Amino acid sequence: MGYTAIVDYNVGNLSSICHALEYIGAPTRITAEEAVLEGADGIVLPGVGAFPDAWSELQQRGLPAVLRRQAEHKPILGICLGMQLLMTSSTEVRPCRGLHLVPGTVDKIKTNLKLPHIGWNTLHFKTPTPLFAGVDEGAYVYFVHTYCAMVELERDVYAVTDYGGPFTAAVRRGNVFGTQFHPEKSGDVGLEILKNFVRLQG
Repeated sequence: MGYTAIVDYNVGNLSSICHALEYIGAPTRITAEEAVLEGADGIVLPGVGAFPDAWSELQQRGLPAVLRRQAEHKPILGICLGMQLLMTSSTEVRPCRGLHLVPGTVDKIKTNLKLPHIGWNTLHFKTPTPLFAGVDEGAYVYFVHTYCAMVELERDVYAVTDYGGPFTAAVRRGNVFGTQFHPEKSGDVGLEILKNFVRLQG
């Protein structure tokens, strides 16, 4: 049986996404090894923390080039900071490059409301995608973040949410998917999204 690889690069949230995938019956492996990532049917890039620190950890493990290669032929799901790392660059703390799997940059949420944005908020779909099959317009999902993706091409934005103004909640470009929210903390809606990601792995 195949498995989903969860990228281990010294950030939090590994166990919660692992438990959620195992709960829906998806075998997982937490790894930073190229061979294990190569053998996976799909890859999850989780993340909690600051962009530059996470990027440094990815670089120390030689993972940026590996992830770019894997994205050419299998589905990758970036979650929260993991989605932000899919972008070209970030302004968090200091200018920093990213994976450039989805053209765009990461900047502080433009809002007059309190930051960080923590809690449940609604999804509004821009374009249909198999990742959200069976998920209703306006479904609530769980967010924890201060920065968000400013995506270069509108066609790569698949869902938005509003927090004193709209911002990108989900992206897709080819095999690459990203959710700014945490599906593993979003109840039945989040589990359905994870099931859809596993289905995308064939």
